[in-house]
Amino acid sequence: MQNFDVVVIGGGPGGYVAAIRAAQLGFSTACIDGYVRNDKYSLGGTCLNVGCIPSKALLQSSENYAELTHSFADHGISCENPQIDIKKMLARKEDIINKNANGISFLFKKNKITEIHGWASFKQADSGKYIISVDDKGIQQEISATHVIVATGSNSRHLPQLATDNINVLDNEGALDLNAVPKELCVIGAGVIGLEMGSVWSRVGAKVTVLEVMDKFLPAADEQAAKELHKNLLKQGLVIKNGVKIGEIKNGKKKVTINYEHNGEQHKLEADKLLVSIGRVPNTNGLNAEVVGLKLDERGFIVVDDECRTNLPNVWAIGDVVRGPMLAHKASEEGVIVAERIAGQHPHFDFNTVPWVIYTNPEIAWVGKTEQQLQAEGVAFKKGVASFMANGRALGLGNSVGFVKMLACEQTDRILGVHMVGPFVSELISEAVVAMEFMASSEDLARIIHAHPSLSEVTHEAALACDKRQLHG
Repeated sequence: MQNFDVVVIGGGPGGYVAAIRAAQLGFSTACIDGYVRNDKYSLGGTCLNVGCIPSKALLQSSENYAELTHSFADHGISCENPQIDIKKMLARKEDIINKNANGISFLFKKNKITEIHGWASFKQADSGKYIISVDDKGIQQEISATHVIVATGSNSRHLPQLATDNINVLDNEGALDLNAVPKELCVIGAGVIGLEMGSVWSRVGAKVTVLEVMDKFLPAADEQAAKELHKNLLKQGLVIKNGVKIGEIKNGKKKVTINYEHNGEQHKLEADKLLVSIGRVPNTNGLNAEVVGLKLDERGFIVVDDECRTNLPNVWAIGDVVRGPMLAHKASEEGVIVAERIAGQHPHFDFNTVPWVIYTNPEIAWVGKTEQQLQAEGVAFKKGVASFMANGRALGLGNSVGFVKMLACEQTDRILGVHMVGPFVSELISEAVVAMEFMASSEDLARIIHAHPSLSEVTHEAALACDKRQLHG
């Protein structure tokens, strides 16, 4: 039986990063992953195979098509009868997945990590060691570990009254693999997956209706930023209905019929495809947690403390399978800090500086407190808002919708939150994250020179606006 200092269960963004960092710190390390794509094992978890990476590939392809058909004429570029090849678009997505998965395998070899494929489960705890059973398509093996990091991720939450067949009723996997543009796509859930995938298929010709149970659009985001995104998505042709009560859904051979109530009225929608994007649930199935006494909460999450320690000695858990936001970068960072804690180090992690991004057009990104949260908490604050409308770089890109909002403490001027809607704010948000990690004030950012012309100048203007000295607004 092979014995390792650290065994990581799960090869997604949390698991493979944890394995790399553990190996860098000198631990003998193995990573067990059972994800199969196209009949082959594929590292990278949901994020790489059927989540973050392929969705961004399709978003870029669909955005290029939308630019060609709607925006390039403003640049003096014309094209008659533009066509889109969905099969080629999907093939490009697959190539990106394969390159990234192969890249993780390369990193494992480089860092001398043992790559094990199959489904892992706890078998027993014995004299300070954990015995892990691995099922590789019916072939069994056992390995032992001193430390175990559980990084098994999450699965799509499905409607209890409706089977997901990924033919007519889709989850994120099915939405990424449609081989033709549906005439009408219904999306249940106006979260990250629903809005991103709805945007993809809307841009290439589908009529998209988004039904959301919550009364508010994107309640986790700052209200002003959410309204700006909502307004622009409606302009693009998406139909978004909040405060919906979903009724009976029938999956027919050619159509899916969705009955729902909105504003007190009954409606029936017949769609070619239905995407169910109502959140995700922790993936603890098959772990045999009960065999070793690993504690789960009432929702199925593994219970951990602030340092990602479980109730068992030397067993850790990270990413979507534990509390906190289900974000790939949060999982990766937890993977790093757990490996370092195993090594006796004391790394830092602050949930308040985890950035959020939705890759629609315009993009929306935020970090820290929203204006509504600060009001509810009774925190005195000042705010600065600067628009992309006055930014030369944004105007040159032909994408000048949106703004940057900065919230700072009224007494100390420390930055408490930054909220952005606009072009490439997925990149711009990092400046705000760094500033908040170093407890910067709005004046600190206001006195930093930003390149001209650049989109980052809008962040600079928002910082200036906190002190009522905005230069271009």
